Amino acid sequence: MERVRHIHNQQLNTDARHAAVRRPGGLPDRPCETHLRRDLKFISSMSALLQSRIDLLPALCTIPAGECVIGESDDDKFALDTERPAHVVRMAKPFRMGAFPVTVSAFRRYAPNFPYQGEDELPVVNIDWYEASGYCAWLASQTGESVRLPSEAEWEYACRAGTRTPFHTGWDITPAEANFLYDETGHRVGLGRRTPSGTYAPNASGLESMHGNVCEWCADVWRPDYSNAPDDGSAFIGEGCGDRRVIRGGAWDYLPRLLRSSWRDALPETSRRDNVGFRIVIS
Repeated sequence: MERVRHIHNQQLNTDARHAAVRRPGGLPDRPCETHLRRDLKFISSMSALLQSRIDLLPALCTIPAGECVIGESDDDKFALDTERPAHVVRMAKPFRMGAFPVTVSAFRRYAPNFPYQGEDELPVVNIDWYEASGYCAWLASQTGESVRLPSEAEWEYACRAGTRTPFHTGWDITPAEANFLYDETGHRVGLGRRTPSGTYAPNASGLESMHGNVCEWCADVWRPDYSNAPDDGSAFIGEGCGDRRVIRGGAWDYLPRLLRSSWRDALPETSRRDNVGFRIVIS
């Protein structure tokens, strides 16, 4: 009889536990709430992670697929042999490009001890090609995006934004349209310093400071002309001129002729200049 009462009590206790965790209709109650809280916590943490990754990325502009004549502009009196022969490049896919050169504050998230360079929102300078590439690799690891330096063909394609004139502004450019120091007669007309985003109007693709402000590192190894240049927009990384890499765009201390869309030059990979920075591409 004692054993029967024991079994009966066990059954009552079991029924009571089931009743405590189930709502009418047999649906689970407290376990469901626990799972919901766990799922909400997971979603919140993933959202925070995603937001932190987004915050690391600069403002980006989408550059559409298409084709463009790269190299000297028609009837450009300042064109050099380094910009010849002009040739058609076809971009099979769109890509995203930084709307502005990488800033001091953005670069410091990668290199916290980087020397002081003025206002946080100015383009970072005194960066060699390896440091610019290192930033791209770090940003890729933090965001999961394919971040890199642009090829010079991508750079010019994005800069021109459908134009064939020497500048995306037309045949000429003024100090109200870009940051440069001297006019073509050698008279000082510019500010003599870097400027932040928003100082000058963007081109048709939304890109700022493609003419002037800071020269920009590209991925390509330097070659003195466009003979046998890739026609798909990829970077030239074959045999070139030793350790020299392409720079584009011109800078705050240049003449207008050195800001032209087709202008190209090169520096040793380890060079650091107070007028050379970079912007990123994501593809």
